[in-house]
Amino acid sequence: MKILLLGCNGQIGWELQRALAPLGELTPLAREGRDGLVGDLANPAGLRATIARVKPDVIVNAAAHTAVDRAESEPGLARQINATALETLAAEAAARGARLVHYSTDYVFDGSGDRPWREDDPTGPLSVYGRTKLEGEEIIRASACRHLIFRTSWVYAARGGNFIRNMLKLAAERERLTVIDDQFGAPTGAELIADVTAQIVRMAERDGDDPRDGTYHLAAGGETSWHAYARFVIDGARRRGAELKVGEIVPIPASAYPTPAKRPANSRLDTRRLRHVFGLTLPDWRVGVGRLLDEILT
Repeated sequence: MKILLLGCNGQIGWELQRALAPLGELTPLAREGRDGLVGDLANPAGLRATIARVKPDVIVNAAAHTAVDRAESEPGLARQINATALETLAAEAAARGARLVHYSTDYVFDGSGDRPWREDDPTGPLSVYGRTKLEGEEIIRASACRHLIFRTSWVYAARGGNFIRNMLKLAAERERLTVIDDQFGAPTGAELIADVTAQIVRMAERDGDDPRDGTYHLAAGGETSWHAYARFVIDGARRRGAELKVGEIVPIPASAYPTPAKRPANSRLDTRRLRHVFGLTLPDWRVGVGRLLDEILT
């Protein structure tokens, strides 16, 4: 199996390099590319030439414009990377009989209610980021290519910037933190996303024209708020010997922390379809977060 991985240096992409390597011949590319190969989603001609040269059986796109607030001021670039580029990837996959694997987000929903979102629920993105990610999904689904779209949320990893690292940094510097307590989701490790992806790609490629292709929600089990998440991280860090200055973690509403892009209050994702179709288990979010704390603090 030949696999082309785009976005290999991001949080998910970095873990995918490890998880996909045993499946076959892996070509990982960052935006800057290498050896004459192009990984820049804003370069459609380069992408087409790269796909023609690599001849992949599977194209895994872990690249995206993920700067949610900045997307509000640069919608054209966000649309090019999160949506328009998918026209090239989907068309090339369809022409070559390859499978396209792509990652989307809970931001395609409007964040209302308190029930976990199912794959077939009505969408209603609140931000440029959410709208462009939804457009990318729709482009893939409208194409004739075999595809797997994984919607995920609250992603973290040992590599790169994320909520866990930010909380640990602030907790070491400040005596008092304020954290939003009226937005809910499941912190999901890039490692888990990559491992599940590899399992499913292996199943799908083994079965050929797999009727299980489609859109799936992929997130860790359970749910929490950002405030409870922060407390879990800081309490866990202290148990592992971290010296932190913070003494008070104050819950605040999202309205007290305005941002250019509106965030969904309800980021819960219903993962029953993925678990049932592929027979996989998605562990509680605390398991992955605890493991990450072990990795970076001990």
